[in-house]
Amino acid sequence: MESVLKVEHLTKLVKGKKLVDDVSFSVQPGEIFGFLGPNGAGKTTTIRMLVGLIKPSSGKITLGGHNVQTSFKQAMRQVGSIVENPELYGYLTGWENLRQFSRMLGGIPEERIQETVKQVKLDMRIHEKVKTYSLGMKQRLGIAQALLGNPNLLILDEPTNGLDPSGIRELRTFVRNLVQESQISVFISSHLLSEIQLMCDRVAIINKGKMITIAEVSELIGTSSDRVEWKATPLNEAFSLLESMEEVHEAAIKEDRIFCTVDPATVSQCTRLLVENGIEVHSVNEKPLTLEELFMDLTKEEQA
Repeated sequence: MESVLKVEHLTKLVKGKKLVDDVSFSVQPGEIFGFLGPNGAGKTTTIRMLVGLIKPSSGKITLGGHNVQTSFKQAMRQVGSIVENPELYGYLTGWENLRQFSRMLGGIPEERIQETVKQVKLDMRIHEKVKTYSLGMKQRLGIAQALLGNPNLLILDEPTNGLDPSGIRELRTFVRNLVQESQISVFISSHLLSEIQLMCDRVAIINKGKMITIAEVSELIGTSSDRVEWKATPLNEAFSLLESMEEVHEAAIKEDRIFCTVDPATVSQCTRLLVENGIEVHSVNEKPLTLEELFMDLTKEEQA
């Protein structure tokens, strides 16, 4: 199956500094692809190159089989995007905004406008002025604008910025439903690791312009399914005993707890050893690695 988006060795050089350095990845049909990294990692610069706002110094971008540099118009027809914040006319209604954008695109019938309004669930407020909209509603109207051309790929740059927890949850549900209903692919950048973990199928992690890793979220998190958290007293003695066991690996103390990797079948054996040596065991919990912890581990060397 042909990729909706394919990026090969993408590099952006500005005043001798590499903002994006040899980045490669692809997005498949019907996939929610997360682009994860801290502020300043190169996410927005990459997105600006994907949608033709700036030219890459080197590398190749293909959208729906069309090269962005050699077949720009055909490539841009494959994508709808919100880069940073949706730009809307506050003094116009939501409907008037969409009609204006449809005229810019050309050939968009009113039936398509109505369809996108239903997709983003703005039916009840679409004829009210945008200046009365909440931030979450403006975000959905921006997405409606991006969907007008019926693209195969929707690109969202930090879409949860400024949203409250309710708005973030609403956006997450909306994106999932959109993909299920229309089979569109979504490329979503964020520095919020928890949201990427909950929303995306695969994730690319970028730091300081370089690609760190690309994998399915379940695969990244699943590699640490045998992590166990111990709360015991005295802490240092418990740590020494656990660390001495052959079954225990990567033991470490974090705050007032011990974290280690151990086969679940031997947890009871470890607990018995602690108790027999006079250690008070207060709790034992499975603690799979979160995407945030994984990100810190993967970028530890560069952070140092």
